[in-house]
Amino acid sequence: MDRRETIKSLLLGSLAGGLVINGCNPAQTSEEEARQAEGHYGRTPDEKARDEKLKSEQFFNEHELTTIAVLCDLILPANDNFGSASDAGVPEFIEFMAKDLPNNQLPIRGGLMWLDNRTNKLFGKEFKFCSDKQQKSILDEIAYPDKIKPELRQGEKFFALMRNLTLTGYYTTKMGIDDLSYKGNVANLWDGVPDEVLQEHGISYESKWLAKCINHNTRTEIARWDEDGNLLN
Repeated sequence: MDRRETIKSLLLGSLAGGLVINGCNPAQTSEEEARQAEGHYGRTPDEKARDEKLKSEQFFNEHELTTIAVLCDLILPANDNFGSASDAGVPEFIEFMAKDLPNNQLPIRGGLMWLDNRTNKLFGKEFKFCSDKQQKSILDEIAYPDKIKPELRQGEKFFALMRNLTLTGYYTTKMGIDDLSYKGNVANLWDGVPDEVLQEHGISYESKWLAKCINHNTRTEIARWDEDGNLLN
């Protein structure tokens, strides 16, 4: 199993679980429907204005954004079917999150400086200019918390943050959800209680009820009842 498939298997049990919860679509209130009709996409006018303000600002400089893109694509590269993290707009997502949650600013900016200092020390150049092999050798040093050297703790914490942001950013985009093959909530087909369970209790279904209640070809039809409470179809 390659790195991308490993990440996907982990996400299906964690992040995808969050997507399942957030993907539920309970009956909307008239207020929610009105807000969506006005183009508020689930945000109040004040929240939407704040989002637009943050998008119009820039926190990271061009060098930092380029380094973030390189790092994101090392964490989640493209494969034969889907693009990389940067193809999905993850650097822009991280830029937005740094403005939306300012407590991320110092750890990310400081971590990028640490990364460049480390590669300058070992290879005489900034991280974004290093070869793929050199970049991965640095990440191998800081990717495994249980094997980290004391002097690399800052790098380890930075990489953990960037990895979480990269995966969150990617797997909440259309590309990432398609990559997970997440199809949303789908109704299961139910064939009734298994025969062996019914036999244990000495009961069985009547054939006329089986034809009406467990027929997958008509499962989307609304049941009809007579005045006496008898199921018609």
